[in-house]
Amino acid sequence: MNTIIKVVAVATIAISVSACSNMSKTQRNTAIGAVAGGVVGQAIGASTGATLGGAALGGLIGSQVK
Repeated sequence: MNTIIKVVAVATIAISVSACSNMSKTQRNTAIGAVAGGVVGQAIGASTGATLGGAALGGLIGSQVK
């Protein structure tokens, strides 16, 4: 069951990333930063607050990358 959930999650992320084709570079970097920050926040803190904080910080950093 756990493997099925992981496969569905990866497929969902892959489909979501394909929606970034019309975004500007700043928007794309913000979205990628938010996702990466959320994953890292969950891995470090293992809580909803850590995930949201990581996503917020990742999005902020991603928006500033040129």
